[in-house]
Amino acid sequence: MPRWKSLPSELPEKDRQLIIQLRRLKDHSGLGLAALAAKTGYSRSSWERYLNGKQPVPRKAVEELARVCGADATKLLVLHEMAERKPPEPAAAGAGAADTGTSGTGTSGTAADEPLGTPKSGSPEPSTDPSGPRRVPLRAALAGALVAAAVAFGAGLLVAGGDDGGGDDGGTKAVTYGPGRTYDCDDKGRKDGAAYAGHSTTAEALIDINGSGPDVVEAQCQLKRHGFDPGEVDGLYGPSAKSAVRDFQKARKLVSDGIVGPDTWAELRR
Repeated sequence: MPRWKSLPSELPEKDRQLIIQLRRLKDHSGLGLAALAAKTGYSRSSWERYLNGKQPVPRKAVEELARVCGADATKLLVLHEMAERKPPEPAAAGAGAADTGTSGTGTSGTAADEPLGTPKSGSPEPSTDPSGPRRVPLRAALAGALVAAAVAFGAGLLVAGGDDGGGDDGGTKAVTYGPGRTYDCDDKGRKDGAAYAGHSTTAEALIDINGSGPDVVEAQCQLKRHGFDPGEVDGLYGPSAKSAVRDFQKARKLVSDGIVGPDTWAELRR
């Protein structure tokens, strides 16, 4: 399998999450870029640009990759939608609601541009009571739920002091991870047959370069326990930790991509 290049540091986090998932899907399928080009409507160079963060991934390419790899595209498409979505621009002072009224019937608008509760042609009129609730489209509600689930698996979105951190105060703590601070790798024994070092109980969080947080500390501790040196146990997933993960994955006959995911966690917890 090819060793993936690090994604550009300026790449937005939502785009990074999508590309990490697409890389993992491709690697697990065993298909090379040339094979993807032969099985999809996109060239080898296009796939190289998409999977290295050089060019936005088209929605159709996401669908085709899922198809040729025999995977469910639902979560990938939700991640794609979130990556594509731009933050709303602040409304100009004094701007009225007339801009979103029924007079805007041009062909350039889409459903995503309409305010919540805007009726479509043939739909019942919403309540005129300004205090009444607005109906949220089912698609938006479903997308929100799926995104929440997908983000829980995202590399780099590691929240310090969360449920996996084992904090006693019940809230989140602002913890800095990285150079200048190190953590002890305590042997907390085993839970359901899996080994823990006391920093995180995750078995499926995805970690890639520049990720940080308690999950990274836990992975670094487990690597040390297995005899693979990740460098300083500082909670920052840098080049040394990624190199150690690659070596560990090779030793365990896993896909050697340097990304910590469910398969790698299963071996680290042994």
